[in-house]
Amino acid sequence: MTTPAFPSFAEALRVWLRVGLLSFGGPAAQIAVMHREVVDDRRWVSDARFLHALNFCMLLPGPEAQQLATYLGWLMHGVRGGLAAGLLFILPGAAVMLALSIIYATLGAVPVVAALFFGLKCAVLVLVVEALLRVAKRALRGALPWALAAAAFLALAVFAVPFPLVVLAALAIGYALPTAFAAGGHGRAKEGPPALLDAAIAAEPDRIPRMAPAARRAGLIALALWLWPVVLLFGTPVWGDIAWFFSKMAVATFGGAYAVLAYVAQEAVDHYHWLTAPEMLAGLGLAETTPGPLILVLQFVGFLAGYREGGVMGGVGASLLTLLVTFAPCFAWIFLGAPYVEKLHEAPRLKGALAGVTAAVVGVIANLAFWFGLRVVFTEVRRITFGPVTIDVPVLATLQPAALGLALLAALLLFGLKWGLARVLGVSALAGLGVSFLAG
Repeated sequence: MTTPAFPSFAEALRVWLRVGLLSFGGPAAQIAVMHREVVDDRRWVSDARFLHALNFCMLLPGPEAQQLATYLGWLMHGVRGGLAAGLLFILPGAAVMLALSIIYATLGAVPVVAALFFGLKCAVLVLVVEALLRVAKRALRGALPWALAAAAFLALAVFAVPFPLVVLAALAIGYALPTAFAAGGHGRAKEGPPALLDAAIAAEPDRIPRMAPAARRAGLIALALWLWPVVLLFGTPVWGDIAWFFSKMAVATFGGAYAVLAYVAQEAVDHYHWLTAPEMLAGLGLAETTPGPLILVLQFVGFLAGYREGGVMGGVGASLLTLLVTFAPCFAWIFLGAPYVEKLHEAPRLKGALAGVTAAVVGVIANLAFWFGLRVVFTEVRRITFGPVTIDVPVLATLQPAALGLALLAALLLFGLKWGLARVLGVSALAGLGVSFLAG
């Protein structure tokens, strides 16, 4: 059987760089960008394999969108593909965050940058909604998947159930009742010819086993790169604390950055005194509106810790150290685990378990859209608790008409005029700049 034409490594590099540059707005929007690029537009990866990889990444600590890029890059071009996809997902946002950290530490807030990011944030809200609709359409087929998605949303948005428990419950339900999810998107291919990756694997049945040894070696190297600075700097003031603290965060970030931000803020502000509470909020605002995973807020925290110890160069060094100990384990989990997950791709109960996670992911994205939407459109949100119920409620008087208008503009461009992501984000950023100057 002839192996079908496959995208070159150089072609894949351009696409992964594009994904990295457009990955605004947290995991839901980032996954939507990736899905559009490699599934919808280029048909490199099938829906089934994309969701299979995503479900595995949802079970891991760390940013699932970055790990998904690494997984897909490995499937397509081996270890070098995984490294390229994962690094290009991080590097654009890390470079922007480093530049903004230097500007913030030396000059304070920059109104022009804030205005541009205001428009981007409004457009990102629409991307999250689009991701919700796309995944729901493909994953929710049958009563139980719909019920599981609704239950996941309520558990997160109303009852404040920890994210890992939601995912583990969905995994258990899918494992116990695999036939209830058989019609879902996890095992369902689109009409038409198979995706290039599926065709390549069909033409080369030994493709994944051949790639596994190199992946395991790369995973062990990633573990060594992660632990080396922790051991080397242990006991060293500031630098040792940075390596140890952010290494702990790398294995504790189940459910994304929001799951541990309160702990990070408490430790960094109250225990280590690396920054103040307002500075922590400023860093979160920068991370929310720059490309790349939201966990890049840790880079901002690390930069300020190093800046106060050794000026700008100290901040740069601490920033790079933070990135290393935060993301090296992410590569390790993928390179060590992906070959085994791929080996079990057709196991019925595993497919059911991961399809259960897919259904829950719809609820997770709905919760992200709800959380993000409230904070984009309103300047003040209150958390109300009564009994077991904990829910965020907007203060209606703090409605931002400009934010609502920019979000509607982005929705018109994306859904109505079918514009591409780059054009929508570019117009939204410029519109945000215009609105901010008019308001000023």
